[in-house]
Amino acid sequence: MIETGEILQTMAMIQEQNFDIRTITLGINLLDCSHPSPEACAQRVYDKICRVAKDLVRTGEAIERELGIPIVNKRISVTPVSLICQGDPRPIAKALDRAAKEMGVNFLGGYSALMHKGATLADERLLVSIPEVLSTTERLCSSVNVGSTRAGINMNAVREMGDIIKKTAALTADTDGLGCAKLVVFCNAVEDNPFMAGAFCGVGEPECAINVGVSGPGVVKRALESVKGQPFDVVAETIKKT
Repeated sequence: MIETGEILQTMAMIQEQNFDIRTITLGINLLDCSHPSPEACAQRVYDKICRVAKDLVRTGEAIERELGIPIVNKRISVTPVSLICQGDPRPIAKALDRAAKEMGVNFLGGYSALMHKGATLADERLLVSIPEVLSTTERLCSSVNVGSTRAGINMNAVREMGDIIKKTAALTADTDGLGCAKLVVFCNAVEDNPFMAGAFCGVGEPECAINVGVSGPGVVKRALESVKGQPFDVVAETIKKT
């Protein structure tokens, strides 16, 4: 049973300590959208995102009204595009950006390649397209994994990404290099990542999954102030309960 004190504590977190839900991110598995034709693949991608995510924003807004907790961003992550693209990835990029706008989400991540051990032809095609794609889309985010503890660092990919970052900055100079803010270069990328701008839906994920990101730095700060000077175990327990 929820007690009155817990309700009041939650209200204080929201009203006084800037607690909010930073994002709800819908991960969508696109492995079944692969097709030899880039245009056909792009259409499959667009159709699936619009089908699976059609209620994401509306449901998020309904939860905000019901619980009184702000949900700042609604986002989508998809399977790394290099895994489903068998040709030019740019039509898929346009389809992803169009779907993001249609669904009303803030960002869509997954224009990505995992090349920590080496690059496929699909990886290389995606890398070459990144500057153009990030300069001609609004809500699409891109990421590349160039190394891992086990496989080492793909130095060819590192060199290529240096050029790509510079080209992206130049092509988006009129927006203060905004394209680079939508591009992440990883080492040891996790299997599934819902956090922008490096978000992508891992290959082991189901058809779709919701990830919730909570932002409560003000709440943690207030909790730490209340136990200032206390032993470390008291501090740890306080944070755990916050």
